[in-house]
Amino acid sequence: MRSIRRQLLIWLLALVIVGVGFAGWLIYRQALAEANELFDYQLQQIAAALPSEPFSSVLTSRSESDEGVVIQIWNRNGVLMYYSHPRVPLAPHAELGFSTETTPRGEWRVYSAIVGDNVVQLAQPLSIRNRVAAGVAWRTLWPLVLLLPLLGLAIWVIVGRGLAPLQRVTRALDTRHPEALDPLSDQRLPQEIQPVVRALNALLSRLSAARDTQKAFVADAAHELRTPLAAVQIQAQLVARAHDDDTRRDALKDLHEGIARATRLAEQLLALARSEPDGKAVETQVDLSGLLESCVRGHVLVAQQRGVDLGIEACEPATVKGDPDSLRVMFNNLIDNATKYTPRGGRVDVTVNVEDGRPRVGISDSGPGIPQEERERVFDRFYRVGERADRTRTDIAGTGLGLAIVRRIAEQHGAVVTLGESQAGGLKASVRF
Repeated sequence: MRSIRRQLLIWLLALVIVGVGFAGWLIYRQALAEANELFDYQLQQIAAALPSEPFSSVLTSRSESDEGVVIQIWNRNGVLMYYSHPRVPLAPHAELGFSTETTPRGEWRVYSAIVGDNVVQLAQPLSIRNRVAAGVAWRTLWPLVLLLPLLGLAIWVIVGRGLAPLQRVTRALDTRHPEALDPLSDQRLPQEIQPVVRALNALLSRLSAARDTQKAFVADAAHELRTPLAAVQIQAQLVARAHDDDTRRDALKDLHEGIARATRLAEQLLALARSEPDGKAVETQVDLSGLLESCVRGHVLVAQQRGVDLGIEACEPATVKGDPDSLRVMFNNLIDNATKYTPRGGRVDVTVNVEDGRPRVGISDSGPGIPQEERERVFDRFYRVGERADRTRTDIAGTGLGLAIVRRIAEQHGAVVTLGESQAGGLKASVRF
């Protein structure tokens, strides 16, 4: 498991170490430049302090191991008069001014000048200057190096204190009861954690709404299923108590109708559950024309049995992005409602057209329609339009779930469902994507 505290500690310490190293390199370069200036000045002062009289003989070396300043002196005839370190491999001739020579014993800084009648050459190994510069840099940086463990501990503690509010939120979530979906308090929280808490509160709000919706759905479903199941039970008892074939036949017919109603209600409840926001669906490009043609073909025989003329009046090519199974359920409900409530001899027309680049599906019937004041309420679950003198039921009673399913699926696909009056005087359901 990846730890934010450990990662911050590693990265911050790495940045500190890189920064200290870079600072050490800068200090070393600055100290080396100052050491070069100082030692060059020292070489010039030593050369100026040498005697200008001619030497009578060549003096011998003081020490072969001494890596201090090496002095060579020539007279005007080019004869070597003095060599402090004869075994040091330097150039046998002088180049006036400062120069750097590379020898088997490393690089040397050389200064040559004319002093009186003599030519003086002074040389010093650059390793001495490098050691001095490195010593200066190390003496400057070693306190920082010693402070690195303390700095790491301080970073660990400070990051831990910074993450403490997140740990409080975690403990608050861990100790919550599963039914507690009230929002978390975002008081006294850092700005970086407040968006997380707000997102969690939004999620809790959605979960609370989904839970309430589920509870209401389960309660409504249980209430609505109780009546048809009780009717089925009574009809089964009537079948068992029948004394003759005619009575038994009528009881069996009523039993089959009751089972069909209960089955239809269960199917509608299942379709509504699948259309809830947490239902999983696979979106793809759906050919609306082909889908509507398939739905109409599936209802033609039922419409003929009901004496209703069902067909597609206009069909323009149109595609939408969505779940084809859900869209099929939505259109099947609309077509089924239209054919079910249209009297015998009536008609149901299906149209598909594109308006301003937006597909629009219309399903019109010549049935009794729905009063304008009830057109919005019919989208509520289990709501049924009341019986009226001008409203004749042409088929089995509905479940009050069809239009609720239609609206839910339409919302999932970014579509709007509206109910209006058709040209034939019935109801026109329009779905605009």
